[in-house]
Amino acid sequence: MNILWKIKPFEQLTAAELYRIMKARVDVFVVEQQCPYPDLDGYDGEAVHIWGELQNEVVAYCRIFDRGIKYREASVGRVLTPLKYRNLKLGKTVMAIAVSTIENRFRTGEIRISAQDYLLRFYTELGFRDTGKKYLEDDIPHTEMLKKPFGG
Repeated sequence: MNILWKIKPFEQLTAAELYRIMKARVDVFVVEQQCPYPDLDGYDGEAVHIWGELQNEVVAYCRIFDRGIKYREASVGRVLTPLKYRNLKLGKTVMAIAVSTIENRFRTGEIRISAQDYLLRFYTELGFRDTGKKYLEDDIPHTEMLKKPFGG
């Protein structure tokens, strides 16, 4: 399987790439999770977008932010793998690329995320720790998690 991984700031995305990304986000977060929410939150222009493509289809995606945009720390959000590709473990791959890109591009290892509670174990295995801050976002339980350099 030849997945092409891409990392681009918003202004470098082509219209076709942006369309495929938005389609994947709507398919997972709105349709699959049956959660109508404002996906277009005004932050895409400040994000670096990371995704894998297979035959012009997004198979994994996330967006990352430098410090001071979403949180004091750098952050990762909108992490997804479409249902038909979940057996490939691409969530771990896209997160590894995201962490590496944050470390290299933003020169920090401190990363904060807002995790859906059903994924807490997944993120814990990737080195994120529960901060104790729990909340409902769009009627879905979330927990704020933090990863420090070297698992600190």
